[in-house]
Amino acid sequence: MSSGSQALGGQSRCGWLLGPSLDKIIKNAAWRKHSHIVAACKSALDKLETLTDDSSASTPLYGVASVSDAESFIQPLILAIDSSSPKVVEPALDCSYRLFSLRLIRCEIDPSEHPHSIIFRLIDSICKCSGLGEEAVELAILKTLLAAVRSSTVLIRADCLNQIVKTCYNIYLGGVNGTNQICAKSVLAQMMAIIFARVEGDSLLVTFNTVSVTELLEFNDRNLNEGSSIQFVQNFINEVVFTNVVDADLNAKPLPELQEADAKADEKPDSPHAELPDKDDLSSYSKIRDDGVMVFKNLCKLSMKFSSQEQSDDQILLRGKMLSLELLKVIMDNGGPIWRTNERFLNVIKQFLCLSLLKNSALSVMSIFQLLCAIFQSLLSKYRSVLKSEIGIFFPMLILRVLENVLQPSFIQKMTILNLLDKVSQDSQIMIDIFVNYDCDVDSPNIFERTVNGLLKTALGPPPGSTTTLTPVHDLTFRFESVKCLEMIIKSMGVWMDQQLRLGEFGVKNNNTSDNESVIESNPSLGASDEVSLPDLELHQEVNSEHSTATLEQRRAYKIELQKGIALFNRKPSKGIDFLINNKKVDGTPESVALFLKNTSGLNETMIGDYLGEREDFSLKVMHAYVDSFNFDQMDFGEALRFFLRGFRLPGEAQKIDRIMEKFAERYCKCNPNSFTSADTAYVLAYSVIMLNTDAHNSMVKDKMSKADFVRNNRGIDDGKDLPEEYLGALYDQIAKNEIKMKADVSSIPQSKQTNSVNRLLGLDGILNLVWKQTEEKPLGANGDLIRHIQQQFKAKSGKSESSYYAVADAAILRFMVEVCWGPMLAAFSVTLDQSDDRSATNHCLHGIRHAVHVTAVMGMQTQRDALVTTVAKFTYLHCAADMKQKNVDAVKAIIAIAIEDGNYLQDSWEHILTCLSRFEHLQLLGEGAPSDASFLSGSNPETEEKEKEKDKSLRSSFTSLKKKGTLQNPVVMAVVRGSSYDSTSLGANTSGLVTPDQINNFISNLNLLEQIGNFELNHIFAHSQRLDSEAIVAFVKALCKVSMSELQSVSDPRVFSLTKIVEVAHYNMNRIRLVWSRIWSVLSDFFVSVGLSENLSVAIFVMDSLRQLSMKFLEREELANYNFQNEFLRPFVIVMQKSNSVEIRELIVRCLSQMILSRVDNVKSGWKSVFMALTAAAADERKNIVLLAFETMEKIVREYFPYITETETTTFTDCVRCLITFTNSRFNSDVSLNAIAFLRYCAVKLAEGGLICNQETVPADEDPSIQVVKDTATPDSMEKDEHASYWIPLLTGLSSLTSDPRLAIRKSSLEVLFNILKDHGHLFSRAFWITVINTVVFPVFKPVTQQQNTTWDSETCAVATRCLIDLFINFFAIMRGHLSAVISLLAGFLKNPGQGSASTGVAGLMRLVGELGGGLLTDDEWGCIFVCLKETAGSMLPGFLKLVRVMDRIEMPNVGQMYDDGEMLNGNGTIEDHEDDNLQTAGYVVSRMKTHISTQLLIMQVTSDLYNMHQESLKASSVKTVLEIFSQTVTHAHELASETTLHEKLQKACSILELSDPPVIHFENESYQNMLNLLHHLLTTDPDLSSEMEIEPQLFSTCQQIIKLYLNCSKEDKKPEVHWILPLNSGVKEELGARTGLLVAGLRVLSEVEKERFGRYAGRVFPLMVELVRCEHGSREVQMVLSDLFQRCIGPIITKS
Repeated sequence: MSSGSQALGGQSRCGWLLGPSLDKIIKNAAWRKHSHIVAACKSALDKLETLTDDSSASTPLYGVASVSDAESFIQPLILAIDSSSPKVVEPALDCSYRLFSLRLIRCEIDPSEHPHSIIFRLIDSICKCSGLGEEAVELAILKTLLAAVRSSTVLIRADCLNQIVKTCYNIYLGGVNGTNQICAKSVLAQMMAIIFARVEGDSLLVTFNTVSVTELLEFNDRNLNEGSSIQFVQNFINEVVFTNVVDADLNAKPLPELQEADAKADEKPDSPHAELPDKDDLSSYSKIRDDGVMVFKNLCKLSMKFSSQEQSDDQILLRGKMLSLELLKVIMDNGGPIWRTNERFLNVIKQFLCLSLLKNSALSVMSIFQLLCAIFQSLLSKYRSVLKSEIGIFFPMLILRVLENVLQPSFIQKMTILNLLDKVSQDSQIMIDIFVNYDCDVDSPNIFERTVNGLLKTALGPPPGSTTTLTPVHDLTFRFESVKCLEMIIKSMGVWMDQQLRLGEFGVKNNNTSDNESVIESNPSLGASDEVSLPDLELHQEVNSEHSTATLEQRRAYKIELQKGIALFNRKPSKGIDFLINNKKVDGTPESVALFLKNTSGLNETMIGDYLGEREDFSLKVMHAYVDSFNFDQMDFGEALRFFLRGFRLPGEAQKIDRIMEKFAERYCKCNPNSFTSADTAYVLAYSVIMLNTDAHNSMVKDKMSKADFVRNNRGIDDGKDLPEEYLGALYDQIAKNEIKMKADVSSIPQSKQTNSVNRLLGLDGILNLVWKQTEEKPLGANGDLIRHIQQQFKAKSGKSESSYYAVADAAILRFMVEVCWGPMLAAFSVTLDQSDDRSATNHCLHGIRHAVHVTAVMGMQTQRDALVTTVAKFTYLHCAADMKQKNVDAVKAIIAIAIEDGNYLQDSWEHILTCLSRFEHLQLLGEGAPSDASFLSGSNPETEEKEKEKDKSLRSSFTSLKKKGTLQNPVVMAVVRGSSYDSTSLGANTSGLVTPDQINNFISNLNLLEQIGNFELNHIFAHSQRLDSEAIVAFVKALCKVSMSELQSVSDPRVFSLTKIVEVAHYNMNRIRLVWSRIWSVLSDFFVSVGLSENLSVAIFVMDSLRQLSMKFLEREELANYNFQNEFLRPFVIVMQKSNSVEIRELIVRCLSQMILSRVDNVKSGWKSVFMALTAAAADERKNIVLLAFETMEKIVREYFPYITETETTTFTDCVRCLITFTNSRFNSDVSLNAIAFLRYCAVKLAEGGLICNQETVPADEDPSIQVVKDTATPDSMEKDEHASYWIPLLTGLSSLTSDPRLAIRKSSLEVLFNILKDHGHLFSRAFWITVINTVVFPVFKPVTQQQNTTWDSETCAVATRCLIDLFINFFAIMRGHLSAVISLLAGFLKNPGQGSASTGVAGLMRLVGELGGGLLTDDEWGCIFVCLKETAGSMLPGFLKLVRVMDRIEMPNVGQMYDDGEMLNGNGTIEDHEDDNLQTAGYVVSRMKTHISTQLLIMQVTSDLYNMHQESLKASSVKTVLEIFSQTVTHAHELASETTLHEKLQKACSILELSDPPVIHFENESYQNMLNLLHHLLTTDPDLSSEMEIEPQLFSTCQQIIKLYLNCSKEDKKPEVHWILPLNSGVKEELGARTGLLVAGLRVLSEVEKERFGRYAGRVFPLMVELVRCEHGSREVQMVLSDLFQRCIGPIITKS
């Protein structure tokens, strides 16, 4: 500015600005035409010369103290602007712009309060000059008005603000060019940004966003762009917005209005108490917010202006409508928390903006639809928490309807929706909130589910065979965009899940607009750009503890069940009601069902009517309850009927209508008792009204019913009387003018069946009919009632508790979302992958599946996760490589990415991934020309080795030539090229069919494609296994083992890829904690066992060697006591050793174990158990070399490393003993067995010495361990608690079982070692343990002998065993005396053994035992026990023997003569001969058994007699009595046996025929009587007291009598009583008499030696027998001599005395 111009305005700030501008106006004005303007300007200049700045001035112009002066300065500008001369107007406008932009104007502009304000007149003039039609003037006006609004020192109110907006609005509609129109639009947008930023802060001092001109042209007015118009306008806006403010501005005195505004800005604008007064009282709101509400309402009203029917194509009105919508979009995009928290602003949105959206939805203009979608996106993103019910209406109306239209969509419209969904999906919280608040709300539509299903329909395209208007290009575009949206949805779900799981926030956040809310406070200094960036969720953080994810789950489940019931009801009402009652969605009472039918949306009204008209009892009760739920009190009859029929459609059947109308009439009369005479009147009249309604409003009825007809039809219905004609006429008019119809029939436009089925369930019938049936732009007209009805729905829903808004932070809600969306997503992704080769589309699908796998895996949804992973695995086409494409390679990359990113959650899905990796590696090897694994997995037969080498060489050259030529017909290549199904175990499963050269060429090119993936990516998965968590690594190893098993079991192409990876993974993860490693090894162990038992020897050897390597590495780690990891690790060796049929494998295992143990002996702890188990299996092997190799290892272990065996776990000692015992049973080498026995004795010595290291912990440090053990166990108390019992038993029982070994040396050695151990170390045993040893070790040794089983024992073994037993018993008699009876029974059992050596051994043992112990050691009871045992032994033989003897009763023996005389007859009849032979054999067996029996009985009697004779002084009466019972028992048995004459005859015949000696029955009887006689005589003579006590005397005489009778009976056998002469005895009788002579002589001598007095008492019994003896013939003179002596001594004195 020049120096001259500086002096024009004086020294004041206003003067600096006004002076040059007024001077320019003067120069540009016409002196005549504009003389008044010039005069005003000069006057103002004169005043400015003397003006000085007054900072305390309160006039509208800064620094001017007088209001009149201020007006005189502004008035020239007004006059210049009103001049309509562009040259004059322009400098005035420029001066006005600078006054506003530099904030020199400071005032409140409110025409209602100050209509003559100079500043208002200035703005008014500026607005009015917009009609000049000059480009520069229009731009200057826009610039000035924006600067006025932009100024923070000017508060523009109400009408003035409206005028400014209207002026810009008009310039936009009628600007001279496109640039000015764009500029006007941008200015309006910037004004809205400024105004509503101030509304947010309730202050003029706020920051705000600068609009983007490019974004403003997104939907409309692109055609106005004139080259650089956009950049020009953007600079224009920036110039106004960012104009520098002079420093003096800070010193100016604020206006009172601004002070008030600043004071309010310091308050909390979001405080509900400060900002939410009563609706009708708005006085407490600030002026700024009042004006903001006014502008918003006016914009909404402008957007709802529709063209008249006469001018339906009014483009200006349409542009204005679009501009208002765009401005509303700017406001909503920049809106802050006040729109959600302030009830007034919220109501403005609901009442005006939502109504505008609703009305404009009826238009077919695409740009308007796009704007509506953009505004709806803003509402959804930022205001969904307070617009739940509204969004629930608009989402289906705007988005779902277009999305679900697959056959005839509008391309732009659907692309708009798809782009909207893509943007919305990027906000993860939006999708979660939609699902929680709508899909989980019973009264809301399933928005999320329908969105996903709509995207699926779009991705799949029109169904085959359907008629569509889609072009192929548009269809492909839709498919791509829908897949992209689905990918974004599942991606946002995954992002949200990761955020929640990382933050750890759980719970449900409830935002109810009726409650006080905790809202983030906004700083007035922050602009709207900062506030709008806050997501809706973060602005509502109130947590409702009453709700949780479980509650939402219940709500979701309830909704699903309810919708199922409604759908079933709409098909079959009775079944639907039953379903709802059974699932407890409705109570089973008629009242509850009636309320359900009355209040539930989505029910088919026709079906409701049919159900209410049913005649079943329950349906009838429901109908009655339904009707009774209405209150018709004080209602007109016609209105009551109309109200009643709103909820259902009357059925077509007359009987059903009759029942319903009858109940209605009854209810109406009950509510209005004075209305009719009776209910019959109401019933008939109701029928008439129904008929009238049908007649009047059915287009099919031509002849309409007149009022007179209606009146005539109803005559006499009131109990014979007529109803008033006026009443009937009024009723007629009411029905004729207003049809009775249901609530759903508000719109008269017919609905399709599909629309009814979908939208009725959502309660959107009327809305969608209104919006989408209108195809022209026209006013609502008759549909105004519908709009009001929808608004009422909004209010009704907002009042329900269900309208509460829930914001969930628990990731568990994703489970329910995934259940809804995973199926459609999988279908969309799969179809696109299968049908499309567009890499962008397929990548979206693969990324979508990756995100879906991530969500389902982390949430633990196994079925969904497995299905997704399987889909990707199948699309890799690795099983059919010849058909691969780039998308399949991308699928392989996706598989690898899934494995690395979500490995911790894949579980069973690892199998599919690892299968793909296996196949990929196979193809890699083929591409490199490497030989197949089968080449070295086959057997190493020397004859075929050279052939295999040649085959490998040719195969490798084949693959090399394959890559060069591509025409080779190699069998391996052909099998791979042909491919197979995904589920086959190998690539070459399909072996049939030829391969064309084209297929091979494709295969080669695909191998080149696979080179995109290197070995690093492949191996990275296995190396990455170290980072998997404990659960995941176990699942990974399981899957790897399963895949490896499939590889190895392949018949055509076995492979070891996964097997080698198993070893690698085991190495990688060996350092995990032991608990995890044990779980891993549990899986690997089973795998190694299975493979180790493989029929393929090479595979088995390979895996065993791998196991050895792992074991060596594992044994490097030290193990603490009482752990079992090593044992588990080495267990596979044991199992394979036990089950393998391969000699090579078993030998390899023994060598592996030997190497491992001998090299890692220091670290082996629990592993000893498996080592000994494996060696035990080897010891029982059928191959000698394996047994010897194993024993060599065992020998070294025992000799050199015995202390290590029990270092940490003493139970290992038992395993070692079992192993040695198994070696003792080796049948290959006696030296092995004998050495093993010797090692057992060594183990016993170590055990006795306390050689178990772990037991030393209980021994004091200053005492020797072995001494401590002996000392402890030597005491009686410690003997009761033997700590080593579990270690002794296996050792001792093993030796005990060896005693029955068929080898004599082994038997003797084991017996000696066993009893020596017991003898040497028995003092260490407790009494209780001794009992166990005797029962489980000692006695079982003699079990085969005592039970007379087939035994390998000879007499020598028997003698050794008996001697050892007696020695042991004698040495430890104090402990073992309790088992005396058992030992005696055992020795007595020898007596029953048929072997002579066994019997003699038993006799010798018994005599030795009693001889050693009889010298006062045995008690009376023990003596009694000995004899009782002998008695029981003898008695136990009798039943069996007698049973055997009875067999002879059924057998007839042939005579000896007949056997020879009739030889020819016998030879001629084979049957008789065979039968007699059998009888003879039986008889021979009986003879043999009888001889044995007799000898045993005599032996027992002899032993008893000897024991009595040797120790009679030690025996008491009870023992003697037992001895006597033994003799008596034997005598009785012998006598009975000798009395079986028939038996003897048969046996004699059999013996004669068989040339056998007769059984010694007579001898048996004689010996038994002799022993009995000797015992009785001895007792009688030596111990009179005992004899008297036991009544020996009568027994003695009785025995003598029996002896004499036996002799007499024998001598009288062949003599008959009537014969009076004496015949000589035959030879048989003489022989028998001779045998009995000795016994008779002994008996007579005993009688002769008896005292005379005693004899005298029994002489009467004996004398007759003696007389008979005199008469008998005797074979010996000794009888006569003894008999003579008896007469002389005993009989003679008696006769002499008498």
